[in-house]
Amino acid sequence: MGDEFMAGPLKTCDGVTRRNALRIGMASWLGGGVTLSQMLQARGDDAASTKYRNEISTIVVFLNGGLSTIDTLDLKPEAPAEFRGDFAPIDTNVPDLQICEHLPLLSQQADKFALLRSFTHPNSSHGPADHYMLTGYHPTPAFNPSLKPNNERPTHGAIISKMLGPRGSVPAYVSLPRMHNSAGSAYLGSNYAPFVVDADPNTPNFSVPDLLPPMSVDVERLSDRRGLLSRVDKYRKSTELVGNRHAKTLNVFQQKAFDLMTSPETRDAFDIGKEPTALRDAYGRNSLGQSCLMARRLVESGVRCVYVDHSNWDTHNNNFTVLKNDLLPQFDPAMSMLLRDLADREILKTTLLIVMGEFGRTPRVNGQAGRDHWGPSNCIFLAGGGIKGGCVVGATNSHGEKPEADPVGPEDLAATMYRCLGIDPDVEFRTPEGRPVKIVNNGRVITDLLA
Repeated sequence: MGDEFMAGPLKTCDGVTRRNALRIGMASWLGGGVTLSQMLQARGDDAASTKYRNEISTIVVFLNGGLSTIDTLDLKPEAPAEFRGDFAPIDTNVPDLQICEHLPLLSQQADKFALLRSFTHPNSSHGPADHYMLTGYHPTPAFNPSLKPNNERPTHGAIISKMLGPRGSVPAYVSLPRMHNSAGSAYLGSNYAPFVVDADPNTPNFSVPDLLPPMSVDVERLSDRRGLLSRVDKYRKSTELVGNRHAKTLNVFQQKAFDLMTSPETRDAFDIGKEPTALRDAYGRNSLGQSCLMARRLVESGVRCVYVDHSNWDTHNNNFTVLKNDLLPQFDPAMSMLLRDLADREILKTTLLIVMGEFGRTPRVNGQAGRDHWGPSNCIFLAGGGIKGGCVVGATNSHGEKPEADPVGPEDLAATMYRCLGIDPDVEFRTPEGRPVKIVNNGRVITDLLA
């Protein structure tokens, strides 16, 4: 279960394949990864987005496969052995708040984050649960998780992109190091889909394929624009189907896309090599650590929403060994350093951080020393952006099977997120069929989380 970025498909236990990324120029017009040309078009066609502008950015770290929160953020040390597992709790820098012994660095940042322990939903299947968590809408029976992307509902990042719009010359919504199938924009269209980095920031000589030249190449060496423009000219033939006027307009946006690719602001935003070696080491020299560092760079440069997709937390077998030796040694420095770094740069208050998986894991340990899927009980990690640090909201029962009282779910998480961002949850979008759909599906704001 290595952490390296995989060029091939990723699979969880249900066999659903997730494409690592959508290349620029190959993005779906139905909500896949977005190209520079499309991104620039979006800036000119949504004047309504300015109504909701504010200073809060969002980082969503999605632990693909499902974090075992009963072993990390909501331990049950008094439960029978078959429930409590192998790990012991340790104190944090907040009185009466304990987390897993294998998160010692994060334990000293507890004053900066909140734990939502009364979180629950009824779906324990990867694809539908993913979609539910990333959109706030439970999928219909017709939902197909294998579609790339699946387009039933727009993800939070796409809604943020539409409602708040871009800042400056950087994309509004970025996904790295790959794009999850449910991280698209659905009926909102490709203007609000994520700009997919499609590369692991932990690799040597990291650069963004088809977006930026390698960081070692000077802009002056790109004076012959025809070669580079040919890489963003893949829509020319398709635009002939909709008329010359659209083709001419698209050519203008292609030219602007080239200008963006060679702009110092864009190059700086994606140039993780400019970070000090000691800081990169502190985040962790792995995909999760360097993706979190890249997320900090991107929100600092003005990106509205950064989605970090990390696999594989689907610990059906050897749950405790995999967590102790592989996953938590990456998670602990990445999350603790991200909190510290945001705070040190005085942007934690303007950056909403949400860490979640699609569900928790079964309270009872299975026969393979693992834990299976468990939607009824989960714990969400939140920080910054209007969230009250050092608090725990809600609780699960003695075996971690379900919330003790006042359960909340994905709809409520979405409502709370949008409240922090200043987005009206009652705004309605229209599907291509003309059907009105609210941003939030009757969720309520979890006021106990708010500062």
